[in-house]
Amino acid sequence: MKLIITTFLFLIVSLGLSVSLQAQTILTLEEAIGKALENNLEIRIARNDSVVASIDKQYRNAGLLPNLNGNLGQVFNNNDQYQKFTDGTVRERNDVKSSNLSGNIAMSWTLFDGGRMFATRARLDELFAQGEWSIRNQINNTIAEVVGAYYTIVQLKQQSKALDAQILVFEEREKLARNKLDIGVGTKPDLLQSQIDLNSQKSQRLALDNQLRTAKQALKRLMEPSLNMSEKASSDWFDVTSEIPIQSELSLGAIQDSLLQNNPQLQIQQRNIRLAERTLQERKADRFPTLNFNSAYNFNRLDNKAVVNPFQPLFSRNIGLNYGFTASVPLFNQFRVKRQIQQAKQDVRFQELRYEQQDLNLRLSAWNAFQRYLLQIESWKLEEENIRLAEENVKIVLEVYRLNSNTLLQLKEAQRSLQEAFDRLIRARFQAKLAETELLRLQGKFIR
Repeated sequence: MKLIITTFLFLIVSLGLSVSLQAQTILTLEEAIGKALENNLEIRIARNDSVVASIDKQYRNAGLLPNLNGNLGQVFNNNDQYQKFTDGTVRERNDVKSSNLSGNIAMSWTLFDGGRMFATRARLDELFAQGEWSIRNQINNTIAEVVGAYYTIVQLKQQSKALDAQILVFEEREKLARNKLDIGVGTKPDLLQSQIDLNSQKSQRLALDNQLRTAKQALKRLMEPSLNMSEKASSDWFDVTSEIPIQSELSLGAIQDSLLQNNPQLQIQQRNIRLAERTLQERKADRFPTLNFNSAYNFNRLDNKAVVNPFQPLFSRNIGLNYGFTASVPLFNQFRVKRQIQQAKQDVRFQELRYEQQDLNLRLSAWNAFQRYLLQIESWKLEEENIRLAEENVKIVLEVYRLNSNTLLQLKEAQRSLQEAFDRLIRARFQAKLAETELLRLQGKFIR
């Protein structure tokens, strides 16, 4: 009869859990990543910077084209004129009005500037490529962050399930201690200790529930950065999957080989080196002469209402085209160019050193993450075996305790071993996933 009642209650609880889970939407990792990439502010900022660089790239050839300007002006004069000549003649007029209309279309075309305009064009190309890699780097980091937050929830969910299983054992233990006391073969301290341990497990379960809500809120914050902090209960609408998939065949050699080609940070630093080299080319161009082609189409009209000098025209107009070349040869500039070239060379060397340092740091990070990955994989496999042994041990000790053939201390030790085995197993899976995620992030696999 007790077995039937227990089975009935278990079915009711299971049905209730099933209905509760169906009420929550299962949020997949891919959906979480998609929402985070759509709303991430850092990615938006990086994209804005990239748009600016793309505009510069679009007009990178404009520096090779001539400058063309149109000018137009008109001047009105109202003068009092007085002239005295060597023969003593004096001519004088007051309120003499005149107007002068002038305009031109002028062109200036740099034909040679020591290669500066070609270096500038190459520098704009590098800025655009750097902007693209900056976006990819931010996307790569965001995805890794979302993966970590998502599987943090999965880990807590697994711990909750493991703790629920433990609570069932503790409840059974408390019931056995009570039954033993009722029939006169148990002791009151055993019952009290069983109740204390059961309440301790329930307290841990409440703490896990709070951690789970906090972890869900953190993931929701990644998906919706503009989320109001007062909306704490809004994360209860979704649930996550129950498993933590792990790639078990990663190779350190392949990982380190792919860092050079795919790691966004290294690619950005490579662009920094090239930008410094292009700046050096621009500085060196200041040593060379500059040759410009200049041309203008001019118009000038002068209209005098009156003149004092009879040889001065009342009206004149000039229209014509002129063209020519100008060359500018730097002779001495207070060693400004030499200083700028030295500074540009130092910047190139600095960027190369930063690249070497970043490469070493990334390889070290990859090696450390891979060692953690291997350790957690081995721990995971070992704890899988330990779980089976600990579960079997608890069943045996619990049954022996039911028959009053061992002490409560033995059962408590068996339960503790099982709980620790569950904790180590879940932690090993989670840490292995974090190490795997870090390896994928370092390789830039999230943006392929």
